[in-house]
Amino acid sequence: MKEGNDAVAPQMRIMAAARSLGLTISDVQAQQLNSYQEQLLKWNKVYNLTALRDPEKVLVQHIFDSLSVIAPLDDLFDQGKQISVLDVGSGGGLPGAVMAIMRPDWQVCCIDAVEKKTAFIRQAASVLRLPNLVSEHIRIERKAPANADLVISRAFASLVDFSDWSGRHVGEQGHLVAMKGRLASEEVSQLEQKGEWTVSRVQKLNVPELDAERCLVWLQQVGKYDK
Repeated sequence: MKEGNDAVAPQMRIMAAARSLGLTISDVQAQQLNSYQEQLLKWNKVYNLTALRDPEKVLVQHIFDSLSVIAPLDDLFDQGKQISVLDVGSGGGLPGAVMAIMRPDWQVCCIDAVEKKTAFIRQAASVLRLPNLVSEHIRIERKAPANADLVISRAFASLVDFSDWSGRHVGEQGHLVAMKGRLASEEVSQLEQKGEWTVSRVQKLNVPELDAERCLVWLQQVGKYDK
């Protein structure tokens, strides 16, 4: 962490972090992200939405971390195109809420098996006036196929479990991606042995103010593009 960060308003740091990631961010979006993290901290005192309690850690390890995935995902879709996003095991809305704020054209549905977490996301969407953010209280393996353009998870499950539970929700031209810390080779090997999905790419994510490994794991269904 940089010295003196506590003296800098979170909203200004959010704007600086977004710009360092090559993102265009408006004052309104920065305000929404700041308000979201404040709501997360407030609800967390009662509902245990995240293990992180310190505002500094929430800002960097949740908000900045979620921002880091926006630019790589932008490369998949035309600017301004409406797409459907499924955030699996979203918890308190990460990265889904951040994605909904930064990309108003993306229709984001946050899925979680814990009702209090999906209730928080509904409340946050209302407070922040985000019509493109919804939540659903359900186990992902019990949900009807979503035919989503993008299915994403963040520190949710092993690649085997994530692909088993979530792969059927990916649309014909859709993408399945997982946000991870350090990716263990054993985890990749287990996925390969299963023979249904494979890792097509591991993309390094650079999270502002965070000295830790982060990556985006791109998954591809075995045989999907074979001719």
